[in-house]
Amino acid sequence: MSLACRTGCGACCIAPSIASSIPGMPQGKPAGMPCAQLTDDARCRLYGRPERPAFCTGLRPSAEMCGADRQSALTWLTALEAATRP
Repeated sequence: MSLACRTGCGACCIAPSIASSIPGMPQGKPAGMPCAQLTDDARCRLYGRPERPAFCTGLRPSAEMCGADRQSALTWLTALEAATRP
């Protein structure tokens, strides 16, 4: 089941690492660092644009990933990042 993003969350733009280039982050993004394209109100400046990394366009919010609040989402995504680190 896919959900709409929670207003003010941005956990998926902070917790995971992104290996591909992002405008403002040509070497990608390390885990735990907010994306350069994350706005102050936790929205993506690249949403719907071709510059948005494939990782981001493929990530779909779900009840399991998003949890009850932003902290739950950060915790879940941080654990997933650690479990899938090479």
